[in-house]
Amino acid sequence: MTRDRLRVAAVGYLNARPLCEGLDREPASGRMRIDYATPTEVARLVAEDEADVGLMPIAAAAAIGDLRIVRGIAIGSYGPVRSVAVVADRPIEEIQELGVDLSSRTSVVLAQLMVASRRRSKGSALPRLIGCSPRDAVDGVRGGRAALVIGDPALEIEGRFPFVLDLGEAWYEDTGLPFVFAAWCGRSGAVTAADERLLERAKEQGLARRDELARIHAEKTGLPEASLRAYLRDSVRYGLGDEERRGLEVFLEEGARAGLLPRTRVRFFDEDSSLRTPKAAESLDHLLDRAASGERLSAAEGERLAAEASLFDLGLAADAVRRRKHPHDVVTYIVDRNVNYTNVCTTSCRFCAFYRPPGHAEGYILSREELAKKLQEVKDAGGVQILLQGGLHPDLRIEWYEDLFRWMKREFALGLHALSPEEILHIARLEGLSVHAVLDRLHAAGLDSVPGGGAEILVDHVRRKIAKAKCTSQDWLGVMRVAHHMGLRSSATMMYGTVDTARDRVAHLLKIRDLQDETHGFTAFFCWDFQHEKGTNIEPGDHGSLLYLRQQALARIVLDNVDHVGASWVTQGPEVGQVALRFGADDFGSVMFEENVVSSAGTTFCMNAEAIEKRIRSAGFRAARRNVHYDWLTPPA
Repeated sequence: MTRDRLRVAAVGYLNARPLCEGLDREPASGRMRIDYATPTEVARLVAEDEADVGLMPIAAAAAIGDLRIVRGIAIGSYGPVRSVAVVADRPIEEIQELGVDLSSRTSVVLAQLMVASRRRSKGSALPRLIGCSPRDAVDGVRGGRAALVIGDPALEIEGRFPFVLDLGEAWYEDTGLPFVFAAWCGRSGAVTAADERLLERAKEQGLARRDELARIHAEKTGLPEASLRAYLRDSVRYGLGDEERRGLEVFLEEGARAGLLPRTRVRFFDEDSSLRTPKAAESLDHLLDRAASGERLSAAEGERLAAEASLFDLGLAADAVRRRKHPHDVVTYIVDRNVNYTNVCTTSCRFCAFYRPPGHAEGYILSREELAKKLQEVKDAGGVQILLQGGLHPDLRIEWYEDLFRWMKREFALGLHALSPEEILHIARLEGLSVHAVLDRLHAAGLDSVPGGGAEILVDHVRRKIAKAKCTSQDWLGVMRVAHHMGLRSSATMMYGTVDTARDRVAHLLKIRDLQDETHGFTAFFCWDFQHEKGTNIEPGDHGSLLYLRQQALARIVLDNVDHVGASWVTQGPEVGQVALRFGADDFGSVMFEENVVSSAGTTFCMNAEAIEKRIRSAGFRAARRNVHYDWLTPPA
């Protein structure tokens, strides 16, 4: 392979320093570029091809799928590990909530498995997960809430809580096997034999300097040097041999059985070169059968389905998932209205023909009179909700939104599905408030749920190309996380077909799935392709009705924890919307009084409730009106 330098990503915790110490020194530094980040960010860098190899959580590697591992090197334990623990002020069996440090997916999955095994005999349900920072997780421990703490923050709170479940120790008690938390992982062919030797030499150098590393960390943190020395020498194990491989295989099997991980095989880089005849890949038919049965798939498996499965086979698998989740052949829809309160926006997205910059002659803010007319039309049509979104107007402060929401609730009593994560972040920046504070005030004023707009593709190198002023993928997901933990529900969306690839689209789906594992706050998923017409400033990429059906079907398969998938007839047309009901969709979206964003690019499909019901019935389903929570408001007919 040809490259300038090996792109390496690694965690910055103390337990990783013995594996990375030698990589920062010559001659290794001239052969590679190393970036330090949280375990989650390391996994993202590898998943999105911004790093060739990463010292990353094993569960994250399983979610990506088809990765290889460098043999002989890992961060693991053979019994108590000290730096990965659930802490509480009451017995673990009695906790109802678990504040989780989300920086390592392996630790989150292991915590769920170990807590479940200790609660099974009592018949109690698993605690609800609440994602937060390590400090917030620890500060939140009280009553029925415990915390999962990993890495250096766990060492800093040793001895603080009366009840501690050391996850390395718990795993050994249950299995008698060592546990592997992280290893060097990358895509097949990304690491050469010379690279592996370099990583092994770095490990040898780092292990020889463990006492020095402990001393440096003690000086920086104030923690006892002797304790840190014992941690690096006795608690953390850095080998990956046959016994560690067996422990790793058992963890992956247990995680897959619990529906927390995709089914994954442990494969080493050196096995690719040593096998004269490569092991046969799983047949496509078998993969489709697993997809249809609802088994959790990895990113690599999703990419394979996108590339190799026929349109009809993909549709059949998605339809099987839909029928299992919604066995009554009922397709829902909602009577609401998409109201764009302003077109003034500061982000200048290249794909958007709707926005106008501040000061533009065509910029507008809807008046109360204009809004009243639109809302009354919804009431008169039996509508139940308003979808309210707009641009990022620099002059609209939070009080403007609060007054507007209170007025809408008082005068029209409609549900308020309002303000995308981008708009919430914009208000937070204007006011100098946290996202939680903004959502709390807006919720008090009448906000009922949060739409999934502005997601586009949740892969940052794509976002930088199509909308460089927009929030990052983690910012978007962070708003949704806060909203969900506050009890607000939201939709999730995807707009594809600009510069994104199939890999980017699958990565987007996995980020939605990961957050849904934690919060269970997404009610539904909708996708559509970029509408390239007048006023947009970017050329279209992959698009068309056939790709739309494939993408929706793949979303239905990959998003195994999201209950509903909606057909995007507004962008694809009513006929394709009907076909989409056999490609995984169980919802026909909304009656379309108006829609200004995609219609600004030339898309103008509209239907009333009667026409929607006729379309649903002619496609072979019964129709039912719903609300934002997907409760049926009319009996299916």
